[in-house]
Amino acid sequence: MANHVFTHRLDVRFRDCDAMGHVNNAVYLTYMEQARFKHWRALWNYAEDRFPDPGVILARAECDYKSPARLGEAIEVRLSVAAIGRTSFQYEYEIVSGEDGRLIANAKTVQVVYDYAKNTPVPVPERWRELLNKKLV
Repeated sequence: MANHVFTHRLDVRFRDCDAMGHVNNAVYLTYMEQARFKHWRALWNYAEDRFPDPGVILARAECDYKSPARLGEAIEVRLSVAAIGRTSFQYEYEIVSGEDGRLIANAKTVQVVYDYAKNTPVPVPERWRELLNKKLV
């Protein structure tokens, strides 16, 4: 993924693995969530800004598994902003081994900008569009 804008590195923990000795499929959603959260935190200066309003909800997630990750393996979750729509934006992920560069999984998520008080999607603020286009590798 040549155009990734953010990389989150982590080590596979014991709790991430299933009885087969590799990372359980559901855990990859957590890895992507961690990468989104770290990316979001890197975009906003929380010393000056509270969490941005409106909120964000996850509307869709998909993941294609390519090879297993195992206990103790260092991995990288590479994230890119694939598209920004009227009320949503899409992240794409490439999860790779930090040890041998092997592709572990490809994934996509769609986030919707959401007004919790009104219980409805709202347009992506212009400031968010600017921030989402920043490269933070």
